[in-house]
Amino acid sequence: MAILSKSLELMTKTLLIIMGMLLAVHATNFFNEFDITWGGNRAKILNSGEVLTLSLDSSSGSGFQSKNMYMFGRIGMQLKLVPGNSAGTVTSYYLKSDGSTWDEIDFEFLGNVTGEPYVVHTNVYTQGKGDREQQFYLWFDPTKDFHTYSVLWNPQTVIFYVDDVPIREFKNMKPKGVAFPMDQPMRLFSSIYNADQWATRGGLIKTDWSFSPFTASYRNFNAGSACVLSPNRRSSSCSSSTAWLRDGLHPKEVKKMKGVQKRFRIYDYCVDGKRFPSGLPPECGAL
Repeated sequence: MAILSKSLELMTKTLLIIMGMLLAVHATNFFNEFDITWGGNRAKILNSGEVLTLSLDSSSGSGFQSKNMYMFGRIGMQLKLVPGNSAGTVTSYYLKSDGSTWDEIDFEFLGNVTGEPYVVHTNVYTQGKGDREQQFYLWFDPTKDFHTYSVLWNPQTVIFYVDDVPIREFKNMKPKGVAFPMDQPMRLFSSIYNADQWATRGGLIKTDWSFSPFTASYRNFNAGSACVLSPNRRSSSCSSSTAWLRDGLHPKEVKKMKGVQKRFRIYDYCVDGKRFPSGLPPECGAL
């Protein structure tokens, strides 16, 4: 029995070493994937490229962007949001194209006073026009550990996920006259900035700079299922046969999404009649 026990122990240790090697091979190197674009030393790449942090103080926030441009993809990242009193701060995490008539797919995390839940603000822009906001409370404390926030973007749909749980879908309804982001490649961006004029309870609660610097952390970027556009923008790494280009939500996922929306969604532009007195946007009847 002692020999068997030692053999099992050795096998377990070996397996853990192999798993660690595999994780190391597939871990994101932020030096290779992203450029820090503003904020000076408030943005830091740590642990040999495995972790990136963005900080905000009373002088400035900070931000980064992906080196690659994507034309559709399942793109995700693990974030750990600002702990403690984060009221007035916003950590944005989004895909965006170039130009004045840009497309954009947004996660924005609105900070709050200590102990109150974070609000996740989502939006979809097409041709420079947004106004498609939905907001949710998170069902966990996003400051205690890393959680995965991802987007599936293909010619059929845009789906927002939190820890692989779908929270929102925006379908392609171009035949009904609804613009959809499918013609412009996008980069991934993230930033942390002060927005106390609107972010926390509509701007009623201001940023308390005695708690600064406010810091958000990032790891495990994953764009393995994404079409990387060539530098000349004439080709991508995907073909029309790529399976996830046709993906959408399965019935079980739709049920799970509706459950999240029922329990945690706190704002939906599609039911805001006061905001649209002439009638709700055309996509709202089909979402």
